[in-house]
Amino acid sequence: MTPNSRIEAALDVALIRSRAGSCPPKLATALEYAVKPGGARIRPTICLNVAMACGDDAPGLTDAACTAIELIHCGSLVHDDLPAFDNADIRRGKPTIHKAFSEPLAVLTGDTLIIMAFEEIGVAAMQDAARGGQLIRELARFSGMPHGICAGQAWESEPVVDLSAYHRAKTGALFTAATRMGAAAAGEDPEAWTELGARIGEAFQVADDLRDALYDEETLGKPAGQDAIHARPNAVTELGVQGAIRRLDDILSGAISSIPSCPGEAALCEMVRKTAERLTPVLPNIASARTA
Repeated sequence: MTPNSRIEAALDVALIRSRAGSCPPKLATALEYAVKPGGARIRPTICLNVAMACGDDAPGLTDAACTAIELIHCGSLVHDDLPAFDNADIRRGKPTIHKAFSEPLAVLTGDTLIIMAFEEIGVAAMQDAARGGQLIRELARFSGMPHGICAGQAWESEPVVDLSAYHRAKTGALFTAATRMGAAAAGEDPEAWTELGARIGEAFQVADDLRDALYDEETLGKPAGQDAIHARPNAVTELGVQGAIRRLDDILSGAISSIPSCPGEAALCEMVRKTAERLTPVLPNIASARTA
């Protein structure tokens, strides 16, 4: 089974579990709509590859960690798109949840996906309570306050924004969770894996800022120019296009060197390179900005 098919299979199990017994049909459909088809699944892919590099001796816990991270991510996107935040009409090339199902169902969908994430780890934790407890702590830490995505979203309501803290929490948090949870699922100390996740997360955010500023809605599959419309802090505003590109290059150049020594180090290096390739297709389209 390929890493991608393994992730999709684990997500399918979670969705099937959510539909067990008598359940509200519209909410069940909205959950499926929010998760499938997904995006690049970068966060669970990172989690899975770290676990595999560390031995992956408890695959049930690894699958639960990957699933939980993606469910939290999907839930956060549903909430981000709501009128109270981005008021977006399009996500992944199709109508957002509140447009397709209604605003109340969108709120419930986001909430349910977050709860499902913790349930997945709870179920898997029955095979190893210590590792399961660590995974729950990691997921909670990088979902809430003060280090998680809730804190990241809250920075947008502040009159003065710490851009670095904003990026670490809003986008970087789940990437850091991915590397730390992958290690924890395999019984390794997650602390050594913090820097790798943080670097990938920061690179992803800078790349996303560049795409938002320079691409159109058709290319992105979601509304473009949202940072400017909502006056959100972003790397392009603070550093300019050229500065943001240089910053992205600097972050990615240091990511591989931050990988801890482990049995699957070579394979993990290759995964990070491929992740970098997913982030950098934005650059050829703005290559002239490097020399302008």
